[in-house]
Amino acid sequence: MEDRDARRMISTTKLSDVVLDCVMPYIHDPKDRDAVSQVCRRWYELDSLTRKHVTIALCYTTTPDRLRRRFPHLESLNLKGKPRAAMFNLIPEDWGGFVTPWVREISRYFDCLKSLHFRRMIVRDSDLQVLARSRGHVLQALKLDKCSGFSTDGLYYIGRFCRNLRILFLEESSLVENDGDWLHELAMNNTVLETLNFYLTDIANVRIQDLELIARNCPNLNSVKITDCEVLDLVNFFRYASSLEEFCGGSYNEESEKYAAIALPAKLSRLGLTYITKNEMPIVFPYAALLKKLDLLYAMLDTEDHCTLIQRCPNLEVLESRNVIGDRGLEVLARCCRRLKRLRIERGDDDQGMEDEEGVVSQRGLIALAHGCPKLEYLAVYVSDITNASLEHIGTHLKNLCDFRLVLLDREEKITDLPLDNGVRALLRGCDKLRRFALYLRPGGLTDVGLGYIGQYSPNVRWMLLGYVGETDAGLLEFSKGCPSLQKLEMRGCSFFSEYALAVAATQLNSLRYLWVQGYGASPSGGDLLAMARPYWNIELIPSRRVVVNNHAEEPEVVEHPAHILAYYSLAGPRTDFPDTVIPLDPASYVDT
Repeated sequence: MEDRDARRMISTTKLSDVVLDCVMPYIHDPKDRDAVSQVCRRWYELDSLTRKHVTIALCYTTTPDRLRRRFPHLESLNLKGKPRAAMFNLIPEDWGGFVTPWVREISRYFDCLKSLHFRRMIVRDSDLQVLARSRGHVLQALKLDKCSGFSTDGLYYIGRFCRNLRILFLEESSLVENDGDWLHELAMNNTVLETLNFYLTDIANVRIQDLELIARNCPNLNSVKITDCEVLDLVNFFRYASSLEEFCGGSYNEESEKYAAIALPAKLSRLGLTYITKNEMPIVFPYAALLKKLDLLYAMLDTEDHCTLIQRCPNLEVLESRNVIGDRGLEVLARCCRRLKRLRIERGDDDQGMEDEEGVVSQRGLIALAHGCPKLEYLAVYVSDITNASLEHIGTHLKNLCDFRLVLLDREEKITDLPLDNGVRALLRGCDKLRRFALYLRPGGLTDVGLGYIGQYSPNVRWMLLGYVGETDAGLLEFSKGCPSLQKLEMRGCSFFSEYALAVAATQLNSLRYLWVQGYGASPSGGDLLAMARPYWNIELIPSRRVVVNNHAEEPEVVEHPAHILAYYSLAGPRTDFPDTVIPLDPASYVDT
């Protein structure tokens, strides 16, 4: 009897292994993969051998050799370096985030790797050379996303050796341009390129002939985002790039009448209009009804121009603009673009005279959006005024919202309706699909009660940015009793929160893996932060410092940056490449004293 049961158990185990062998390649969600790998040793090994993609949210949470041992057959790696605050010049340039140790490991061991995405990392030309020479024959996608430290010399090796490259992405990277030879090498050696993106970089030495050659040689080229090349020089490029679905960039420096001859590719559905004015806008009209994505962040258009263009784009799914779009523009958007899924409205550059009297976004525009764009999944907006009612409308009508970000500007002395406690509660209760949530207000924008609501009604939110919210430590501690799924928390402008309360909150947020705070009640030593000390939890302090900021004024302005806390889980232990601007907090040193 026992032998029969044992044989049955062995048979069942073998069957489950066979089934899992067949099923595992179809499990792609990282959370599902993690759950499977914890069932037993065999399933852990299967996950190890079959995992194709990994995202590492902070490069110091593990080591390259540990990653190689855990997932030796990776095909795709997404690696992030500096904290997100680096995008707003809040993190010292020398903070860290070097790709060199990762490139070294990749060049030696990761034979299957086809796709690399480095974000906010320091990349050297030597890294690109090693990568190109060792993995150029298999590399299909290289994204240097908001990276720094390299030049066009490094890109030369990518163009020369990475002949199977389908995606080259450099957007918003800070690089040094020495010449345009890198693009020529890419044009001469590549016939499979699908995406070329050096948008918002300092690359200016672009030979139009190289772009034309890429368009002729790469029949699957479908996305090109470039810097400010004269659009009239791109006539042949547009003709050759018959498969192009996305274009962004260009500039308009000639008489407006000359642009009437521009013919855009027939399949174009995603368009970014940089430096275009009202006079050149008619070149877009014949294609407007086909557009699904429109980027107007750097267009020289006023509120009326936005309205004129948007009402011609009934199939729009993604729109990016500045708050010059105004409430009137949002009302047109709500009336004409009911398929809209993503809307991003950035703050306009007031100093350059780009805004007009209508160029403000308030509760009026938000209410119109809530009623007119029910498919919205992503909404990021800078507003000049706000009410609880407008947030309640969003919670009532935008049931598909997964990512909501709101910044309340300080341009108006008086806000119609503060605090926003009840509106925030209604929004969070109504938008139960939210995974990412940002609320950046001003003093008095949210009480301790409202902060408690955020904790109570954010069961699925994994990333959160909070600015100028709450009033006392009590509100923060109440908030930390909730948010069961919160993995990444960023906070600013919270001088009323003590170090000790922040530390206790970090320990109460059970899923928290990463904490960044700037502008808290800092002490000289940071000793109270050690209340959050635990195994594998790194705590770093960036003391307050003075930073020179160029605000388009005649004289650069010196700004005082408050102290930062950065804390995160790491299997690798404390990092070893601290610059002078970062102080690691070691619990042992405080115990000894």
